[in-house]
Amino acid sequence: METKYRVECQTHSVEDTTQLGKQLGAFLQERQEPLCVALIGDLGTGKTHMSQGIGLGFGIKEEMTSPTFALMNTYEAHGQALYHFDVYRLDDVCELENIGFYEYTEDQISIVEWANKFPHELPDETLLVTITRLGESERQIMMASDILSDDELAQIGGQYVVRN
Repeated sequence: METKYRVECQTHSVEDTTQLGKQLGAFLQERQEPLCVALIGDLGTGKTHMSQGIGLGFGIKEEMTSPTFALMNTYEAHGQALYHFDVYRLDDVCELENIGFYEYTEDQISIVEWANKFPHELPDETLLVTITRLGESERQIMMASDILSDDELAQIGGQYVVRN
């Protein structure tokens, strides 16, 4: 997917990746506007750590786990819902309708792990977060959006921004 705005970040540990997620979660909570965070990356690159960080920054107090088998988990903080999807086990677009995907990603704040499986089903208000393994614990994290500006992406990335 081509996007208008993008920023490249780099993390050097699981803690860094979680912290970057926290910064994104705090931004989402403060912004209070619908946005789907589409997480893309190979198995073991840190999508769940990023999701957990987003939850912490958003204000979620309970432990966030990847909804690999449940497909969707719902969390709430400060009266605002956060919907967390893992579509790894889905193979067909019609399965998205069955789990309420569109209802909970459009006009809502949501996280979708394995979003690259259904790129054309993501809402217009999407932030693409692509995580690539650089080393054992180093990650390149590309954030791209047509909705958020370069300045907003750089604000989210903070100390982890290497190029925008």
